[in-house]
Amino acid sequence: MINRIKGLPKFIKEVKEELKKVNWSTRQELVSAGFLVVIVSIILTSYIFCVDIGLSKLVQLILK
Repeated sequence: MINRIKGLPKFIKEVKEELKKVNWSTRQELVSAGFLVVIVSIILTSYIFCVDIGLSKLVQLILK
């Protein structure tokens, strides 16, 4: 346990060095990706809603 605590400053230094190597997305890329996620979510939600309504109507017809 003591060895882990002693190694903490080295670990933090190495983490900072690795984070400098990360290719961070630009603001425009993030906005575009976020917009795409919202659009795809709306499309999938609409599709599932329509399928659900259709299946509900089909089950109602079968059970009547």
